[in-house]
Amino acid sequence: MVRLSVNVNKVATLRNSRGGRLPSVLEAVRTCLDAGVPGITVHPRADERHITSTDVREVAALLAEHRRATGADVEYNIEGDPKPAFLELVHEVRPDQVTLVPVREGEVTSQAGWPTDTRIEPTVNALRDAGMRVSLFVDPAPEPIQWAADMGGDRVELFTEPYARAHEEGATEGERSYALYAAMAKRAHALGLGVNAGHDLDLENLVRFRSLPHLDEVSIGHALMSRALFVGLESVVREYLAILAVS
Repeated sequence: MVRLSVNVNKVATLRNSRGGRLPSVLEAVRTCLDAGVPGITVHPRADERHITSTDVREVAALLAEHRRATGADVEYNIEGDPKPAFLELVHEVRPDQVTLVPVREGEVTSQAGWPTDTRIEPTVNALRDAGMRVSLFVDPAPEPIQWAADMGGDRVELFTEPYARAHEEGATEGERSYALYAAMAKRAHALGLGVNAGHDLDLENLVRFRSLPHLDEVSIGHALMSRALFVGLESVVREYLAILAVS
């Protein structure tokens, strides 16, 4: 079964718009855990416009406590740009997985995968040596996937916004895009890489995408939290888990 990692950034965005501690990121994480989610994702940025370094540490402590109390296999995934402050934080917290994501100046959210002329082997090696799985955020094309293997990554995270936009155009375009992602997932697997995916996946387009070959994990935040405003967080997490439970 494909694992779901819920990105709780949007809870922090809402909290930070007013200040204080409401809504609580930790309460959101607890609600996701109660619904049975097997993974939590955070993406701290340098400007701390949503998830802060304090959030990162507090979520780590909560997940560690949850594991001790229940024995549950819940993974912590921290995404981010591998600048010194970010790397210092993840080496302190030591999540199960670190997803390295490039950042463009002024972007609201991630716009593309890593350029293939980027050299980050020492960073990847240091993270892996410290016991963290490393996933590299890439576009669905042969060159970036080969680059991820050359950099020593454990997994790729396929940037799925192009698939989401194609799916909106109709069945033909959606299926054409899916076929590309399926081919790239097979290529990644052949190179010894695990396959994650994320960005603009939702309850509708995930129905097709869940059958992607070798898909290990999807990270979903914006669409999930948007629906949670109307139906409740626990309910929508269960909706996503039900979709992913279908083979």
